[in-house]
Amino acid sequence: MRLIPSIDLRGGRCVRLLHGNFARETRYDLDPLALANRYRSLGTKWIHVVDLDGARDGATANRAAIVEMTKISGLSLQVGGGVRSVSVVEELLSAGVARVVVGSSAIENPIEVGSWIRFFGKDQICLALDVRIDSDAPLIQIRGWTKASDVTIWSAIEQFKASGLRHVLCTDADRDGALTGPNTQLYRDCVGRYPKINWQASGGIRDASDLNALSLLGMASAISGRALLEGRLSDPELKRWMGR
Repeated sequence: MRLIPSIDLRGGRCVRLLHGNFARETRYDLDPLALANRYRSLGTKWIHVVDLDGARDGATANRAAIVEMTKISGLSLQVGGGVRSVSVVEELLSAGVARVVVGSSAIENPIEVGSWIRFFGKDQICLALDVRIDSDAPLIQIRGWTKASDVTIWSAIEQFKASGLRHVLCTDADRDGALTGPNTQLYRDCVGRYPKINWQASGGIRDASDLNALSLLGMASAISGRALLEGRLSDPELKRWMGR
C-alpha cells in the first residue's frame, strides 16, 4: 500500500476542513508548491489535490497552484473538486494532471461519467465516493458533503462495473480531519466485495499504525492530510509509506 499525501486548497492556500465543514477550517501557513516539493523529496510519486473552491462553488481559484505542482519532476497529481463536465476533465488532463477525481457527478450523472472512464481510460479517472454510515448503510454524500443521497457505495459501484472502473477513493466523512482512526470495517467490506478495484482509503488516519492496518486489509492507497501537516508521522515513516 502507498501513502498519498493530500493537499487541500482554498483560495490558493493550504487548509483542512473538519468533517468537510467549510465553517470549520484550519489554515496552514504553507506554500502549496513548497509543500508538494517537500513530499516529493520524501519519496512520494503521487499527491492528491482537492480544490475546495471547485467542490463547493465550481470555481477555479486554485488552478494556477495546481498547474505549478504538475511541473514537479517525478510527481503525478490526482486532482478533484468541482469536476462536473467533460470539459473540466479535458482541461485538467491537458494541464498535466495524471488522474481526475470525480465525486458528485458520478452519482448525479452516472451514464455520462461512465463514458468518461471509457473515453479517457480507467487509470485517468478516479471516483470519489464519500460516505456517512446510516443504519450500517454507507450512503454517499454529494456537493461538498452538503447533501446526502440515498445511494449506497455498493449500488454506485455496480453502476460503473461495465465502464471498467478501476480507482475508487472512499472517505468516511464523519472521520475526515478528525484523527480518530480509519473506518476499518468499511474498508474491509470494500475490499471483500470488490477486490479488483484499487481502493483508496481516506478519513481519520492518525499515524503509521493506521497505515499498517489499512495495508493489511488490502487497500491500494491511503490518503492523508492533517496527520502529515501536524507531524504525526516521522520522516522515516513517511519515506517508508510514500516511496512504494
